[in-house]
Amino acid sequence: MKYSAHNQIVNKIIKNKRGKLFFPTDFSDIGSADAIRSSLYRLERDHVLERLAHGIYLYPKIDPVFGSLYPSTEEIAESIAKRDHARIIPTGSTALHKLRLTTQVPMNVTYLTDGAPRKIKIGKQRITFKPTTAKKLATKGKISTLVIQALSELGQKNVDSQVLDRLKLVLKDEDNRNIEHDAKLAPAWIAVILNELSKSLENDKLA
Repeated sequence: MKYSAHNQIVNKIIKNKRGKLFFPTDFSDIGSADAIRSSLYRLERDHVLERLAHGIYLYPKIDPVFGSLYPSTEEIAESIAKRDHARIIPTGSTALHKLRLTTQVPMNVTYLTDGAPRKIKIGKQRITFKPTTAKKLATKGKISTLVIQALSELGQKNVDSQVLDRLKLVLKDEDNRNIEHDAKLAPAWIAVILNELSKSLENDKLA
């Protein structure tokens, strides 16, 4: 028995755990663009999916008290990057927040990418993908990459002992070889900080 495109799309969705994001391209092997668009519209209307933004749908987790539970902007950005086979790096206030250098949750987040530039509005939040050079995406360490972006956002004049202590603490979980590699790709003043922190961490291990 051959199922309709709509039924095939429904089956594909419900085989996944709730909380998963879907894009129209996830169903390109099932039917035409018009058939997929029509099916997603029906599923949104029937409250099976929620449309977070143009072309982005959520199969929501449901909490008995709070209702639908939504993914973070980071999860959405990573899903988009995975779909587009693109690399992304969080910048600015996002990097500061991830490193706990600020308690303020950013409403608008920006990612450097080698994918297409775009801006996506999710409720009151906005995700921006900003094209960058291959050099900025060539870093190896997840934490050292965040440190570079956080320091760039702070600026050299705003880096005090408290910031350095925090960065040293988070860099304990980074491979020193990654720190040294990524320092070579960072602006000169950030490279100095990374190398000094790397040496300090090595000395602590020997003490």
